[in-house]
Amino acid sequence: MLDQTDPYAPRQTLQARRGLVAAGHRLAAQAGFDILEAGGNAVDAGVAGGIALGVLEPEFVSFAGVAPIIIYLAERREVVTISGLGGWPKAITSDYFQRNYGGKIPRGVLRSVVPGAPDAWISALEKYGTMSFADVSRAAIRYAREGFQVTRIKAEILAAEVKAFREWPSSAAVFLRNGEAPKEGDPFVQTDLAKTLQYLADQETAVAKRGRSAGLQAVRDAFYRGDIAKTIVRFVKDSGGLLAAEDLAEFKVGHEAPVKTRFGEFDIYGCGPWCQGPMLLQQFNLLEGINLKAMGHNTPAYIHTLTEAIKIASADREAYFGDPKFIDVPMDRLLSKEYAAERQKMIRPDVAWPAMPAPGNITGATPWRGEPSTRPESERVPADESGRLNTSYVCAMDRHGNAFSATPSDGGSAVPIVPGTGLVLAPRGGMSWGNPDHPSSVAPGKRPRLTTNPAIAIQEGKTVMPFGTPGADVQTQAMVQAFLNIFVFGMDLQEAVEAPRFASYSYPSSQEPHDDHPGLLKLEGRIDRSVGEALAKLGHKVQWWPDRVWLAGSVCAIVGDPRTGLMSGAADNRRSADRVGA
Repeated sequence: MLDQTDPYAPRQTLQARRGLVAAGHRLAAQAGFDILEAGGNAVDAGVAGGIALGVLEPEFVSFAGVAPIIIYLAERREVVTISGLGGWPKAITSDYFQRNYGGKIPRGVLRSVVPGAPDAWISALEKYGTMSFADVSRAAIRYAREGFQVTRIKAEILAAEVKAFREWPSSAAVFLRNGEAPKEGDPFVQTDLAKTLQYLADQETAVAKRGRSAGLQAVRDAFYRGDIAKTIVRFVKDSGGLLAAEDLAEFKVGHEAPVKTRFGEFDIYGCGPWCQGPMLLQQFNLLEGINLKAMGHNTPAYIHTLTEAIKIASADREAYFGDPKFIDVPMDRLLSKEYAAERQKMIRPDVAWPAMPAPGNITGATPWRGEPSTRPESERVPADESGRLNTSYVCAMDRHGNAFSATPSDGGSAVPIVPGTGLVLAPRGGMSWGNPDHPSSVAPGKRPRLTTNPAIAIQEGKTVMPFGTPGADVQTQAMVQAFLNIFVFGMDLQEAVEAPRFASYSYPSSQEPHDDHPGLLKLEGRIDRSVGEALAKLGHKVQWWPDRVWLAGSVCAIVGDPRTGLMSGAADNRRSADRVGA
């Protein structure tokens, strides 16, 4: 019998009919499923799992971070998104970092933007859920107050970040024990975070007689206008940051239409160009019409073709993506099949692009052409270390066919915890550029361009599939590979998310300092060495990862069949992800 207590042991796909939740940590999946069992819908369950991840994986996620969400409403057959992302403080200027920091965005509260996750969770409950904040946060509060065991992967990651945590006493007090990282099996307690979440729940309970909507507004006000906001603003000011009371008080999360493309029989939906959601769709477009199955899974031809598509999509991401409230993103053209067909011609079967190719020329649009790195490779941040503490993921599906997909994020190594709150304050400003000419430049109220990009794929009348992963710039790459494993190569769902992966780093990192690594291609250890040799002959700079490396992402997915009500769930064993259902 398989040892299911070991998160790295091979698993079987989980089948369910009443409901299913998959998440970056087993206890988060359990928290979400308990909500389904209590009568909540997929949105209630997904929010419960997402809030729990901010407790269970604080190295990856903060309640005061970001939480992009995409939802499928079965009765309305509609897909909606909630950005879960805040903008830069009003006090920032477009040239602030050029004038003061040589164009770089330093670690610390100067890179904090308005926390978008709290309003995202609240808004999701308010518009599409059925339960209260107190209901869905109960498990997270318990995990924070009573603690939970440190997993093998958490111990490894925290140990690698000890120097960063020691930089700030408030962070060291949470992440370290006597100045050192906790060991596997140690209890991990977050008393201040438990108090913060309980305070929010109590504010809701205090106005319960006025109805659920009033209660959720009380939670929102408590965070963005009340004592928590005051504590945040005081700390930021004392630490030399720019976030002010009015930035928090005036914030409203974005509710925006999804982006969409067609691949085979599937409509694939993602979030907008304030994240790399459209890049995911562009990769599918670039692969349209190519006989990938005939190439064979993870053969040199297959890996080469996908890698070149990734590079081409990355070029457009760098040239055009940014907050559409501030810049004109030519999304219709970028996602058109005609444009993809033109760009697909750049995939050459016999030679790799030595670096990221040029972006596409689009009538009426001026692409960012980039700034070639002047630093030698030896001085650049290694590809594996850029944005190491990145993200988690949660998806949920209920018996009615509703689906929820979210990628909460903002771990604790780049910005200090706000003392007394347990909160890491939205360090996503590190995904903006200090150069005012860049499409994802800094500006008052402007949102950084995230890597986080939850998705939902729908095969009309047959399949609804929420899916996503952590992994910074590797996210879209891991998601495409998992999807193709299922629907091109016919793999079982769990087999598909565990299959060996590869990742290109031939683009500027989305994370400060935005170093690039032209031609770099990482392969997991289970891929045959002869494949790496063949790829090197094509011009790829091949480097080998260990087997099942957590940096290759941790894909979770649910596949639901509306005809039968049967759901299948899978969670990648590269990290601590798991799935719970019945």
